[in-house]
Amino acid sequence: MVKVPAELVGARVTRTAFDYQVRISFTDHDPDGRVRVDGELVIETPFTITDAAGTQAILFPGAGTALAPLLGLFTKAVTEAEVTGLGTLSLGFDDGTRLCIEPDPDYESWSLTGSGLGPVLVGPGGETDWQH
Repeated sequence: MVKVPAELVGARVTRTAFDYQVRISFTDHDPDGRVRVDGELVIETPFTITDAAGTQAILFPGAGTALAPLLGLFTKAVTEAEVTGLGTLSLGFDDGTRLCIEPDPDYESWSLTGSGLGPVLVGPGGETDWQH
């Protein structure tokens, strides 16, 4: 079973990094100050970002300055995290932005690791047995 990363809801984007992958770090704290979630999403295939006005951009890891729309996610909180189909990850943010990553037929498309959440790896063609 692969678990949908619902623990991301409430976490804020604390870092974005770009090379041939896109990395987005998320952190959230419990009321007592302890770290609840400290995770990293790694994106390895093309994905879409849609702003609050509905303008959609298709972004490609390794594309340099073309990845600039992701910079706006810094400090934004995740309001929705869902996985559909064979592993399409959709994240909603508190400013109305949506990020969507679909499985790739030939490559690993995305992975999520860290503390406070279950590890997820969506391999070539996607995954079955999603646990909601």
